[in-house]
Amino acid sequence: MLLNSGFRHPYSRDVTTVRRCPSPARVCAYASLAVTLAALGGCGMSSLTSGLGGGMFGGSSDNPQISSVSEAQLLDAAKSSDPTTGSTFVGEVDAGCPRLIIAPHDNYITFYQVGHVGDALAVAQRGEITKTARECQIEPGRVTVKYGFSGRLLLGPKGQPGNVTLPITVAVNDSKRTKVASDSVKVDVNVGLDKPISYFSAVRTVTFPIAEGSRPGEYELIVGFDSRAPSSG
Repeated sequence: MLLNSGFRHPYSRDVTTVRRCPSPARVCAYASLAVTLAALGGCGMSSLTSGLGGGMFGGSSDNPQISSVSEAQLLDAAKSSDPTTGSTFVGEVDAGCPRLIIAPHDNYITFYQVGHVGDALAVAQRGEITKTARECQIEPGRVTVKYGFSGRLLLGPKGQPGNVTLPITVAVNDSKRTKVASDSVKVDVNVGLDKPISYFSAVRTVTFPIAEGSRPGEYELIVGFDSRAPSSG
């Protein structure tokens, strides 16, 4: 259940994965997580939607449902029993604000025992991004986006209690998918045998130029894990 599925990563070339039925040994290794993951809504990963929040960062909003992005709100959203993923805030979305998207193949990251990357029996932890929110401030020639994300960290069969650093990257692309800005975040999460599920949240701000003739809504922010981290996959 904690084994990454095959995907095409933005930092790698084509990867082909052959899906096979798990052996009895692999099934036994997953048994310790069965109850935990069942409580989270089943064995499979739910599909992710674009994280879109509304409102003007640094200004007022005509919609009372739209709140300022905060780590506390995102953390509460990650801990909620709501099985859906994506936008934390509801209400009218400002059409001029760049989109915030969770990278479809980098929404989670798996850490393994050293020297055993890819081994389903050596999974230590898995991090997942489940909620996002954003708001923006538009100025002539540039836009500032205050964005946030939250998620959870699951302890695997070979996981040890302690601190885990989750590496997260954010890329800002224009309408032609050319990267115009980037950001990186390292989020520390403590996990233990007594709490095999821990939660995290972070809020950041990024400012980037808008090309002449372009609209802010044509840009997008893509957030996801950096699977180039040591012992991860």
